[in-house]
Amino acid sequence: MIWDAHCHLSGVPGRSPEERMRQLIEFADRFGIERLCVFMGMTWSNDPSPEDMRRQNDEVLAALKAFPDRAFGFVYLNPNHLDASLGELDRCVRDGPMVGVKLWVARHCNAPELDPIVRRAVELKAPVLQHIYLKATGNLPGESTPAELAELALRHPAAVLIGAHTGSDWEIGIRAVRNCPNVSVDLCGFDPTAGVTEMAVRELGAERVIFGSDAGGRSFASQLGKVLGADIPDSAKKLILGENLKRLLMPILRQKGMG
Repeated sequence: MIWDAHCHLSGVPGRSPEERMRQLIEFADRFGIERLCVFMGMTWSNDPSPEDMRRQNDEVLAALKAFPDRAFGFVYLNPNHLDASLGELDRCVRDGPMVGVKLWVARHCNAPELDPIVRRAVELKAPVLQHIYLKATGNLPGESTPAELAELALRHPAAVLIGAHTGSDWEIGIRAVRNCPNVSVDLCGFDPTAGVTEMAVRELGAERVIFGSDAGGRSFASQLGKVLGADIPDSAKKLILGENLKRLLMPILRQKGMG
């Protein structure tokens, strides 16, 4: 079982969300990937207005409607527009088919504006996938670091949090969240590098490491290589490739009658 925690409609051929989702599934089928978590629209903005945020979520909703048995949706929110974000969370998760929350680079994730979003996500049993990155050239103005995600996790111990990209500078990122048991990391978004998966398993435990591809920005093949080529037991690979994500999503899937 392979479930991909991190996919986008951006960077994929197609004139509509449905066409792009069809392409993603065609590529995923070549690698035996059963489920894709999809978030953000066909074009992105770092600090989306409420209208743009809704547009992007509507595009994901269209993709989910076309392929309900292959895709899960995470609602894209902007903490700079808190009321609109809480409204989208209710529209797309409480009242719609989405099963998680996606936060990107609009505001640092240790900011208090995220607290109402995370509390509502906990009520809905929705995991929160937060982009975290450490760039040699410097982060974007609102771009979160792994240490900032650790701050958020300590404030919300009941939240289910996923640190996207393992922080990119993964040796720092893994250590930053090591003492936050409610934080898992996904492996996507950078080139395959020897040792990343092995370190994540050693420091966090295999149960806190999740496969993601970042398609269409990255290929399924290159990102699967981080897991399939890792020097870890087959039992750990099974957890990372799908069982961990399924476990994190199962509470909300059951609540929605999807599990």
